[in-house]
Amino acid sequence: MRIAVITGASSGMGMETAIQLADRYGRYLDEIWLIARRGERMEALKGKLPVALRLFPMDITDRIQLERLRLALEEEKPRVLFLVNAAGFGKIGTIGSLPLETEAGMVKLNCQALCTVTHLVLPYMADRGRILQYASSAAFLPQPGFAIYAATKAFVLSYSRALNVELRNRGICVTAVCPGPVKTEFFDIAETTGQIPLYKRLTMADPVKVVRKAIRDSAAGKTVSVYGLLMKLFYLAAKVLPHSLILKGWEMLDEKILKTGETTDA
Repeated sequence: MRIAVITGASSGMGMETAIQLADRYGRYLDEIWLIARRGERMEALKGKLPVALRLFPMDITDRIQLERLRLALEEEKPRVLFLVNAAGFGKIGTIGSLPLETEAGMVKLNCQALCTVTHLVLPYMADRGRILQYASSAAFLPQPGFAIYAATKAFVLSYSRALNVELRNRGICVTAVCPGPVKTEFFDIAETTGQIPLYKRLTMADPVKVVRKAIRDSAAGKTVSVYGLLMKLFYLAAKVLPHSLILKGWEMLDEKILKTGETTDA
């Protein structure tokens, strides 16, 4: 049985990846296994995709719940053509201003759960299969006010690059998907503790286009997928310029925007 495994499949880029993989590679897949906490959201996809779906409503940070996935893999012994780790969340706020549970939760979901799912699925990955790890352009540079989220995505990027080398002899390509801000529910959650800067709002990308490029880059064997000219320039700048210089410019931009938005009494 040939399958794709997708976490974070109830919304955002996880759900969009399921839709696009089914559309583009449905004839090669017997099932797509969707994993997310919100089962009703995944149920809504049934009958709408040209591939059979198997749903795993679960919290992947809970090792007991993940046993269901391990047992299903052990029983079916599928050939996994695609593994997509799209589950993740971020909250805006300086370090220490967020509840400890929230700060630790970002690390647990964005890093630990991603590694755990990858570990469980790897023995069943088909040679020349594809792994897409949803990181972020936040991985390229530390982000004050979004520090823990950015650090978790830097982990995902580093982990993905190393894993790609380790799996090269099997022809498996690991692609770290590093978009900038994307118009999904992600920022609805992120902004429950703070407001994203205006320049991020103005550069938000269409998730359909981001996912389309991610799948195309994965098929082409690219290790990093960056959508949009602005994010590509940011990626380049973060590679060649001192991070302290970029962070200073970032700080000055924030201060200028705040000053422009201030009102004074006449």
